[in-house]
Amino acid sequence: MKRGKNAEEAGTEGDNDTGSASTKKAKKTKEPEAPILYEDPPDKMTSKDGRSSNMKITSWNVDGLRAWVKKNGLDWVREEAPDVLCLQETKCGQKALPADITSMPEYPHKYWAVSDEKEGYSGVGMLCKTEPIKVTYGIGKEEHDKEGRVITAEFPTFYLVTVYVPNSGRGLVRLDYRKTWDEDFRSYLSELDMQKPLVLCGDLNVAHQEIDLKNPKGNKKNAGFTPDEREGFSQLLEAGFVDSFRELYPEQTNAYTFWTYMMNARSKNVGWRLDYFLLSSSLAPGLCDSKIRNKAMGSDHCPITLHVAV
Repeated sequence: MKRGKNAEEAGTEGDNDTGSASTKKAKKTKEPEAPILYEDPPDKMTSKDGRSSNMKITSWNVDGLRAWVKKNGLDWVREEAPDVLCLQETKCGQKALPADITSMPEYPHKYWAVSDEKEGYSGVGMLCKTEPIKVTYGIGKEEHDKEGRVITAEFPTFYLVTVYVPNSGRGLVRLDYRKTWDEDFRSYLSELDMQKPLVLCGDLNVAHQEIDLKNPKGNKKNAGFTPDEREGFSQLLEAGFVDSFRELYPEQTNAYTFWTYMMNARSKNVGWRLDYFLLSSSLAPGLCDSKIRNKAMGSDHCPITLHVAV
């Protein structure tokens, strides 16, 4: 999600204060509630069908790669040590990529998609320990692909797709475009899924259900929680994909991956779950764990990690 949206959300993502002046006064005298934080449980390394995880994938919207590197994001990556690292909102042309990341020996195979038209906008990356069979960029439609939002890597038993889904924007100025994107992207994934199963990861810029954000009532007309965007996500699930986190933790509340920089939202855990691992339904039996690493700092999003037997 982009920071540009946050000013509009301040009231809705913060205290959701839309009541009368007298209500507001009453709220001021109230003791502030202690925030309810999500504790990421120990990693499960075995799937329901008894297989051990043999693939670890991490996804992180870094909100600017150069700033994230300066904030020691790579130290966390080295400790986490995924087989594949997917990054979104890199906001960085290929010539400006920090040497700290381009020279990482742990990931000899690195792939970048950048915005053709706007410098410092959008952008995704994929860093692999093992070389994929094939890597492609975009979804085959020029109107979408010029913004550098998708990388697809083919591995022997599955495809891995990382995405930074377009934000509908302040005032929902891009909602119509977003609806077109959702339809075209779903078609792209369904075609891939007919060839071999896939893992999709990234910032999908939607909180699917009310459980997926702190203040659902105040955000129904805001980007990321409109009925259209939520329906777009539902249609993705209906097309044969599984939300890995909800598959394992269907009732888990207060589990978020994005917090606006304003109003101390992160320390209060006033957030949204916008970052996902979706799996083809045929991969779901091999799902071991879907992690929200909410203690990792360096961006307005936290990283998420998938353990899967493929």
